[in-house]
Amino acid sequence: MSIQGKNYIGYSLSAQDGDSFQSYIPAQNTFLPEKFHSATSLEVESAMQLAQTAFETFAQRSAHDRADFLVAITEEILALGDELLERAQLETGLPLGRLQGERGRTINQLLHFAEVVREGSWVAASIDTADPGRAPVPKPDLRKMMVPIGPIVVFGSSNFPYAFSVAGVDTAPALAAGNPVIVKAHPAHPGVSDLTAQAIVKAAQRTQMPEGVFSMLFDNGHEVGTALVKHPVMKAVGFTGSYRGGMALYKMAMEREEPIPVFAEMGSVNPVIILPETMQRKGLELAKNLAGSITLGAGQFCTNPGLILAVESPALEQFLEKLLYEIAQIPPATMLSEGICQNYHKLRDEALKQEGVEVLYKYESDGSGEEKNQSLAAIARVEGQAFLNNPALQEEVFGPFSLLIVCKDLTELEAALQKLKGQLTTSLMADADEAARHPGLLRQMASLAGRFIMNGVPTGVEVNASMHHGGPFPSTTDSRFTSVGRHAILRFVRPLSFQDWDDALLPDELKNNNPRGVWRLVNNEWTRDSI
Repeated sequence: MSIQGKNYIGYSLSAQDGDSFQSYIPAQNTFLPEKFHSATSLEVESAMQLAQTAFETFAQRSAHDRADFLVAITEEILALGDELLERAQLETGLPLGRLQGERGRTINQLLHFAEVVREGSWVAASIDTADPGRAPVPKPDLRKMMVPIGPIVVFGSSNFPYAFSVAGVDTAPALAAGNPVIVKAHPAHPGVSDLTAQAIVKAAQRTQMPEGVFSMLFDNGHEVGTALVKHPVMKAVGFTGSYRGGMALYKMAMEREEPIPVFAEMGSVNPVIILPETMQRKGLELAKNLAGSITLGAGQFCTNPGLILAVESPALEQFLEKLLYEIAQIPPATMLSEGICQNYHKLRDEALKQEGVEVLYKYESDGSGEEKNQSLAAIARVEGQAFLNNPALQEEVFGPFSLLIVCKDLTELEAALQKLKGQLTTSLMADADEAARHPGLLRQMASLAGRFIMNGVPTGVEVNASMHHGGPFPSTTDSRFTSVGRHAILRFVRPLSFQDWDDALLPDELKNNNPRGVWRLVNNEWTRDSI
């Protein structure tokens, strides 16, 4: 496949008179020749109307049909071979090994949702049969299941060109549930988005999905995204990115005549707490592990450990010496885009200038210009009381930066933790005995985050049913839902009850003979047998 540089409206390519832009190559500080065309208002409207029409039939397609569609997407993505990897390497500066792993994760996500749809228990079917003789009033026949909600807009993220982008953690579950998807491609990797969109369109045609089940629109600004969120046909939004971007979308969605849910993951500082006895026993080991986590992927993870909290002690000073040594051994890496790099340096330098902040390590440029778009790591420290007095130190710095908060005692540490807002993760470094002596701290850490980690770094998100990749506001707009794992599908469905319906007219999952063989809650008992 070759790069088209046009908008995908259903099965058709369209490039009207919208503004154009090019792929930026951060490692080379240059642009590729292809031009990508920002979608016009007519293209937005066309994509929305096709999606609305497609929903009427796609939602009725069998679970096996939708599963086959997802599997076909994986086949078409894999058929792109090295072309997709090479394009991503150019547009993101990420190493080939990381991209191979992320592509594999994306394939596995799609296959996982194909399996989820076929198995069927995600619809949460429940049946309460009628009892006409019940006194004082007869009991009706009630049956309930999850159903798709309609067209979904997905905003591709900058830091995961596959897994959180065109065919990623929003698109896969939305399609699996029976919802058409319109992707607003991220301008940082338009070529990767283009190739992936071609794969999805080809898979849709192969499996005879309705035209409009998938569209993708380009834009180098905010106009297309705004138009999609405000369009009356749209029913939900999936977004991974900055707090500012996520909240802008959330406010738009709430101001609509019909408000719609926005499932935005907006970042986190992911505090890591090291208890004193563990610092004494394992401080040097922890320092090496944290150095790797801080700099992993040039620090461009929403789970990057941006805060480390510990109690002052000689062991802490040894930990810090080791941390700085290990950080200095890790060379800079290319960041995802010029804008992300500039924003990192701006936010990092603002944090380092705050009152009471001591710069411990800052990779300095030699002025040659060869470090353009490179991640220049920094580590700083601040006393607990100074942190308590300065809300600015709680802000995320997206890149290889971490702030050590040195507390006088555990009481001050808990007070610092209370200042934090919602997080994707909290991490506790302690053995079971030491942790058990601080139940209040454990409760506080658990209430703060969506994932509570013991003796591990926050980077690395396992994809399975027990993962929760979300957290209290402002890490996400809705802490009840995750963007990773099988339960991500629950963002794009709603419950629907059927009362006193003829069996022949019910969805298969709710019929008496249970033709799908799915797990159902029948008169308060789980069963896979017919009733």
